[in-house]
Amino acid sequence: MIFAIIQDLYRKAYLDELTGIPTRRALMEELMKIGGKYTIAMLDIDFFKKFNDTYGHDVGDNALKFVAAMMKNVTGGGKIYRYGGEEFTIIFPGKGVDDAVSHLEKLRGKISSRGFVLRGQDRPKKNPQKAKPNSSSAKRLFLTVSIGVSEKTEKNKTAADVIKSADNALYRAKENGRNCISK
Repeated sequence: MIFAIIQDLYRKAYLDELTGIPTRRALMEELMKIGGKYTIAMLDIDFFKKFNDTYGHDVGDNALKFVAAMMKNVTGGGKIYRYGGEEFTIIFPGKGVDDAVSHLEKLRGKISSRGFVLRGQDRPKKNPQKAKPNSSSAKRLFLTVSIGVSEKTEKNKTAADVIKSADNALYRAKENGRNCISK
């Protein structure tokens, strides 16, 4: 029973309840251990507030789950975390920015082209065995993400410096029209 309690406390502290990916707390612990060369990417869902206002928080939660599920397949050895709200972080241990950008571009492209289905009120509670893509009650929604990326350098010596630099790059990506990556 003690093991179950400890396991439950760990899950609550280190795994995001909605997306199932590690939390900011887990990210901060990882950053205390990381050494050598690494790159950090900050990823933000574009126009998420407008999306939430248009479709509702339940659909917004599904959008967050969708992006997290896509991120779980990031290539290049990236480790994913939910930073907060609609913002996520990816650490690429042992990689420089140029190495990480190709993997991030692949991820960005997959997220923007895949879309997810907004199911109608008549959707069965359990997943149907056969999807009905032309159903009049289903609408495909597409999301885009902006990504800022930075690596540990002489200028950005600490993990906090790298995060700040990646966050500044994220804002540049948004200023450059969103759905892009900025260094």
